[in-house]
Amino acid sequence: MAAPFLAALARIGSTGEPIHYPVCVNPPTDAIPTPRDPLTPGDASLAVEAVRALARASRLLERASGELNLAHYRVLSAIASGDERASRIAARLAIGKPTVSASVEALCHRGLLARSRGDGDQRVAVLRLTPEGAVVLKRVEAAMTERLTELGDRTPDGEQLLQSLVWMGAAIDELVAQRHSQGGR
Repeated sequence: MAAPFLAALARIGSTGEPIHYPVCVNPPTDAIPTPRDPLTPGDASLAVEAVRALARASRLLERASGELNLAHYRVLSAIASGDERASRIAARLAIGKPTVSASVEALCHRGLLARSRGDGDQRVAVLRLTPEGAVVLKRVEAAMTERLTELGDRTPDGEQLLQSLVWMGAAIDELVAQRHSQGGR
């Protein structure tokens, strides 16, 4: 079973990183539910393992980027994906408008974003990447993609890992849209 793997997870240091990694980093594939299998209450330890892995993965991605913290990356990538207004970015990323405003201000100051007034409504600021912002975003995404690929290469099925993360992204978008339509966050 996955006992050595779970035992290693129990030895977590104060920074959240394992004190040392087990010899076999990957749990047996039969312990991992397929994408269509819902998690059951008995899978709580698997969900905790997944949360811890995502937290460590986010730290690795942030370290890989170097030029942007994850908050700034998320704002730039949302704008690159077509969101032009801070309120839409806040809703999509499920973060507060003041947080988005602070990130936008910092990114504009660095010359990575530009603000302009919207057509027809002068109260609305339209956001766009500057040419330098597009270059930085491309460079950061290349570094993050390389790190994610390295991680995937250490799993039983790296392509499946990437596909699962894409599914997770779609599920997050769906959940955020549902909560937003219900008036929540």
